[in-house]
Order: sequence, then C-alpha cells, then structure tokens
Amino acid sequence: MTPPRLPGFDTLSLHAGQRPDPVTGARATPIFQTAAYVFQDTDQAASLFNMERAGHVYSRVSNPTTAVLEERIAALDGGIGALATASGQAALHLAVSTLAGAGSHVLASRSLYGGSHNLLHYTLRRFGLDTSFVDPRDLDAWRAGIRPTTRLLFAETLGNPGLDVLDVPAVAQIAHEAGLPLLVDSTFTTPYLQRPFDFGADLVMHSATKFLGGHGVAIGGLLVDSGAFDWERSGRFPELTEPYVGFHGMDFQEESTVAAFLLRARREGLRDFGACMAPFTAFQLLQGIETLSLRMERHVTNTRAVVGFLASHAAVESVNHPELPSHPDHALARTLLPKGCGAVFTFEIRGGRPAGRKFIESLRLFSHLANVGDAKSLVIHPATTTHFRLDDAALRASGIGPGTVRLSVGLEDHADLIDDLAQALRASQKI
Repeated sequence: MTPPRLPGFDTLSLHAGQRPDPVTGARATPIFQTAAYVFQDTDQAASLFNMERAGHVYSRVSNPTTAVLEERIAALDGGIGALATASGQAALHLAVSTLAGAGSHVLASRSLYGGSHNLLHYTLRRFGLDTSFVDPRDLDAWRAGIRPTTRLLFAETLGNPGLDVLDVPAVAQIAHEAGLPLLVDSTFTTPYLQRPFDFGADLVMHSATKFLGGHGVAIGGLLVDSGAFDWERSGRFPELTEPYVGFHGMDFQEESTVAAFLLRARREGLRDFGACMAPFTAFQLLQGIETLSLRMERHVTNTRAVVGFLASHAAVESVNHPELPSHPDHALARTLLPKGCGAVFTFEIRGGRPAGRKFIESLRLFSHLANVGDAKSLVIHPATTTHFRLDDAALRASGIGPGTVRLSVGLEDHADLIDDLAQALRASQKI
C-alpha cells in the first residue's frame, strides 16, 4: 500500500495547527487577547491544573493563538511540539534552564549572535552555569570540550556573522555519543532552507523576530523539540526523569515519553520565568510564516545577485558567503543547504573602519539598524554594535574585522540594491 502523502511545506505554512473558527467561521486565526479562561466547573478546573485534560488556564503558560503558532512551527521543522516565547533570547534561556543549572556546563560554538554569547558567557555564569566555546568547524574540539557536567551542545546553522556552516550531522553524532542533546539556532536558515532535525539535531530555536516574521514588527522566539532524544537512556537529566517536587512529584519522562522536555519547559520554565509570547505577537508571526517560502526564495535570489556584485568590486577586499567557492564551508553548504544560504552575510571594505563608517552613512536604500531578516534590506557594523562587548580576540575568532559590514538582503528589486551599494562604495573610497 502506498503511504499517504504528507502536506507540503507551503500547505503547512498556511494551515498547520488551525482550522476556521468553529464559532464564527473566521478564516484567520483569532486573537485570543485574554489572560485567563473560565472553568466549566470545579472538576474541570482541577483536571486542567493537574494536566488530566487539554485546555488553557492562564496565558503565561498557554493560549489558543500562540498554540496555533507552536503547532505550525513544529510541523514546518518536523518536530513533535514547540513553545512560543517572548524573544529568541528567551527561547535560548528556556532551553538551557530546563536542562542545566548551577554546576552544569554548556559547550557552544564561538560563532554566535552577540546576545547569545553574552547570555552564556557572562549572565548565566553569575548563576553557576559555565559555558566554553569552540571553533564550530573543529570536530575534535567539540569532542574534547565535553565534560562530565556538560548538559547541552549549542550552535547556529549559520554562524553570526561569520557564516560558518554547522556540520549538523557530525556535531549531533558527537553529542549523542556522549549522551547529550544538540540545540541548534536556525534563525538564519528557517525551516525552508534547512530542517536540522533531518540531520540529527534534537532541539531547534528561532528568533521569530527575523525571517519567520519577516517584517520587523514583532519580537518573539520559538523552541522546537524533535521528540527523538532519549532522556532516560542518557542518564544525565534527572530534571526530566525523576519526580519533580515543584509540580506534584511529576516524572516528566514517565508522563510523556516523547515530549518530556517540552512538558517541563512549559510547566516550569514558562510558569516561573514568565517569558511568554503575547497573543497579538503570535498572530503577527503567523502572517509572516504564511509567505515564508516565497520570501526566502526572493531573499536568496537577491542575495546571490548582491554577492556577485560585491565579489567583483575593487573597493571590496573580501566577501564571506558560503555559496562562494572561496568560503571554507562551500562544499558542506552545497550538501546541507541546497536551497541557499540565506540572506545575511558579511564583507570587508578596503580602508577599514573609516571606510566602513562612510559606506554605511552613504547608503540610501539599506536601513542602518540592529536586525536581520526583514523584507527591507538592512546594514550594520558588527564590531561597534551587535558584537561590541566582545574583546579583540573574540572578535577575530568570530570572523569580525574593523571593516566588516553585515548585510541583510531584503525583497527590493536587486538592481536597485546594487545601485545603492555602488554609490556608497564610491563614497567610502573618497575619505
């Protein structure tokens, strides 16, 4: 018998997790802008609190609108469920705090978004959680960096801003040999360009603020679970496999053999840290996801045109993009990212920091701001903005120089983008 064909990506982007509202017939997902939900009776209230039936109690923990978004991203990533959070940073914090605490260790790529580096290197260290950072390309360093106290390996599908392509299958294998999960930040790639679960990752996070939302109007994060990691067999996670006094003695692995992580993250992390997503934010992000594949195709097409222009320009010393043969991860990118390597990349201007400053200030179409993944094209100087807390050594390790410029290529006519870049490059060389 031929197995049933599963819905395609575009169909899931439009329909996963939602049907027309049964009360009103509304086709769009309703915005349930409410803090709490009336119980039918005391028995229903008790059963909801004790997780004996599905339903919503308080929107800090779950909400009908955010639930649609959670189901949709889980379907697109190929996971068994997801949690919506107030931001991408909140998603990372939720993942780490669910699995690790004081005395624990996280092993992370050194090529990370500056905010992620700050959280792991500085903030969580104050609470007794240690993080060490390795070159994401150095598989021996990943192996050597694992300690008895390690609870999580963490990296980005495409490093920010160095565009290191993570060898997800290889790093996942190293993690699993040690009985550890691999968390991957898939913000730059989205499920359209890569589904890390297909290559062995266990957890995926997104800053939904970026490409998923696509219009720079809403802050949000998403945390997705593959459901494939065996927490019991690992033996490293009593948080999930032993009774938890903070929730009626519940053994989360026993309660849900495939979703123990999500269950604890929701019932403890969202409950206690409170970094939940607002219903209206979830609605806005759902609108973005509906056009995700169309936008990502255009992002990739435009980026290829811009990269080609910059790579041949006399004022540009180098362009760092995995689709260029000069990039160290070019071959890996062709295997793991056949649809394209996203729309965020860096290049180095001749003339260093002064030339970079003049270039950015001369742009007319590109917006100078701290974001990526917008429908509009964006530009920033990482060394003085997103990564300014890193010292010179850490900057060099992340592939950032004094003249490094990061572009996020939008959906404009690519000829107009190239014209704007050309005039700004001319201006940069006249200082």
